Amino acid sequence: MKRLKLISKLRKTVRGGSRGFSMLEVVIAIALLGIIAVSVLTALQTAALALISADQRATAESIARTQMEWVRYSEYDDVLEEGHPEYSLDPQIENIRPPDFSVVTTAIRLNKDAILDDDDGIQEITVTVSHGDRVVVILKDYKRDS
Repeated sequence: MKRLKLISKLRKTVRGGSRGFSMLEVVIAIALLGIIAVSVLTALQTAALALISADQRATAESIARTQMEWVRYSEYDDVLEEGHPEYSLDPQIENIRPPDFSVVTTAIRLNKDAILDDDDGIQEITVTVSHGDRVVVILKDYKRDS
C-alpha cells in the first residue's frame, strides 16, 4: 500500500500537476513562431530580389555582348552614318530583347589631331543596356577600319 502511494506521488511529480498549457506559455510560443516566420520570409524575399537582379544583369550582358559583336563585324563606314553617332540595332537582338530593356550603341571616331576632321580608322564603341530607368551594363571596345 505504501509502495502504491509512493508510485502514485512519483507519477504526479513526473507528469506535473497541470493538465495543459498556461496562457502565458501559448503566447510565448506564438511570439517565437512569429519571429522565426518573419526572419525566414525576409531572407526569402532578399534571395528572390537578388535572383531577379542577377537575371536582369545576365540578360543585359548577353544583349550587350551580342550588339558589340554585331558592331565589331559590321562594315566600318556602313555602320555609322555621318552626323549620327548611334549605331543601328542588331536585328537578332529584337528577337531576344525583352521589351523593358533598351540598347543604345554609340561610336566616337578617334582622330590623330583634334584640329583635323580626318578619321584615324579607329572608333570607340559604347553599348549601354538599360532596364527601365536604370543602366545595367555598359560595354566599351574599339573598332578599327581594316
